[in-house]
Amino acid sequence: MEPMSCSKTALATLLSTALISGCSHSPSSSQASLSPAIPEALTQQCEAFANQLSYQNTHILSVESVPEGAMKVADKAIGEHCLVKGEMNRRVSSVDGKEYAIGFEIRLPKSWNGRLLYQANGGLDGSVKPAEGGFAGGPITNALYQGFAVISSDAGHDRPLPTFGYDPQARLDYGYQAVGTLTPMVKSVVSQVYGKAPDRSYFAGCSNGGRHAMVAATRYADQYDGFLVGAPGYRLPLAATANIAGAQVYLSVPGTTKADLSAAFTLQERQLVSNAIIKQCDGLDGLKDGLVQDYNACQATFDLEKHVASCTDGRDGSCLTPDQKNAVQTIFDGVRQSNGERVYASFPYDVGISNKGQMNWEYSAPIKRDSGATSMIFQTPPVELEDLSIRNFNGPDYVFNADIDELVKKVYATEGIYQEASMSFMTPQNPEDLSVMRDRGGKIMVYHGVSDPIFSVQDTQDWYQALERENQGDAGQFAQFYPVPGMAHCRGGQSVDQFDMLTPLVNWVEKGEQPEQVIASARGANNPGGENPELPTSWSGDRTRPLCPFPTVATYDGKGDPEKASSFACVAQ
Repeated sequence: MEPMSCSKTALATLLSTALISGCSHSPSSSQASLSPAIPEALTQQCEAFANQLSYQNTHILSVESVPEGAMKVADKAIGEHCLVKGEMNRRVSSVDGKEYAIGFEIRLPKSWNGRLLYQANGGLDGSVKPAEGGFAGGPITNALYQGFAVISSDAGHDRPLPTFGYDPQARLDYGYQAVGTLTPMVKSVVSQVYGKAPDRSYFAGCSNGGRHAMVAATRYADQYDGFLVGAPGYRLPLAATANIAGAQVYLSVPGTTKADLSAAFTLQERQLVSNAIIKQCDGLDGLKDGLVQDYNACQATFDLEKHVASCTDGRDGSCLTPDQKNAVQTIFDGVRQSNGERVYASFPYDVGISNKGQMNWEYSAPIKRDSGATSMIFQTPPVELEDLSIRNFNGPDYVFNADIDELVKKVYATEGIYQEASMSFMTPQNPEDLSVMRDRGGKIMVYHGVSDPIFSVQDTQDWYQALERENQGDAGQFAQFYPVPGMAHCRGGQSVDQFDMLTPLVNWVEKGEQPEQVIASARGANNPGGENPELPTSWSGDRTRPLCPFPTVATYDGKGDPEKASSFACVAQ
């Protein structure tokens, strides 16, 4: 197959505009596009809508003007807009006696581009983040800056704590129903303000927000035209359970304690393995530059036992013991149940194995994050607590005494008032079936860091390959998957993690211009989106690379500037 690349003129333009947009080719007969959105200016003052906006079961708390420049993205002023705050479906739970509502904010530009973006947030939700619509690395643009109307919500609970999981409706709102409730409301508000509904609607998020986006692409495909999905934890209950199992594996390494899992595989030892991975895999794309572009080839090339020295006289940072190698290989192969089945997915060896974020997700998150989420939200029934308070919950005790087989059973279980299992309410329905979205002309673009330590890029690759099989090899007509070499969870790591994937998504949906690659840049010192502290000192601070749609891989041309994207092409392997 011939390599795919942008024209020199297009690429020069991209490089002169901070190197974040995607290249594309002209629409073909098989690339159906929806009609473009039509801009609309808002002539009334925001406060005029304070007593006019209405929707069933909705309480508008405030409407106010936000002047141009009050908000910025990468030192660029965001235009004047209206900020609407409100809540839906306020109620008192009969289970825990607490008040619940779906809190939200909507930002409505004075110069509107005719589009709506639903901003799905990460983690446990539980707070209303500013509705800006910014994603990936240190953003130098966002949806609000581009003129989108943007909505953000707390997904039905007002604190980022797992205790909401005792209320069955709060579980369902967090999983998918808040999106279903908010979508018609925000479209109505947009209509009341601008005099017309959004011409085009988009949905975007990373991490749990990526999960929200994947869920929306199956449950609400008739309501949105384009989906931007980052690091999708679309099987989050299983990923959290696997992380707990991983903590147990690390604890099995001699010399490791419950209070310090990092002793199982120290930073120095991780750097040893990272260096071995680079040595074996860095040149597979034609250039040794600290990035492993062909991560699939790397898995076939790198061998932990063969390429990392084994300790004979104790640990000194230059080797790994047999117990360590067994633990690391067990985790990267994908922790398993007693019947041999994987709990979640395997993880690829990549340079980011020594990233600080990797250590935090593997050593701290099982106790501080996954224990509460799994025990109170994902398992049925939730763990028994005397007053349904996080204060009475012992995370370490839960993690290190958990029976992994039982935890897996509980994420598929229903019981009593909990009539929907977490592997139902937290996941997309038939994720490989996107026929509703496809048939109406919708598009989906998915990106995932290869060094993501909590949601595996392998899981996303498996999903995309299943999507390909479901569509007889033609999934690329409406769906693309972009692995990001070296990138950690949603951002950071030894990577080029600054890119705009929203603009090429819009062009694909509304113009039929299928992206061929997306240009990404590193975040060195003085980067307007913020510096990436894990960027290798040997890299140019403004290094660029093409992100390539799977299964193509960024491959060096053998002659160009190794710091510039123009020296690479996306080539099928």
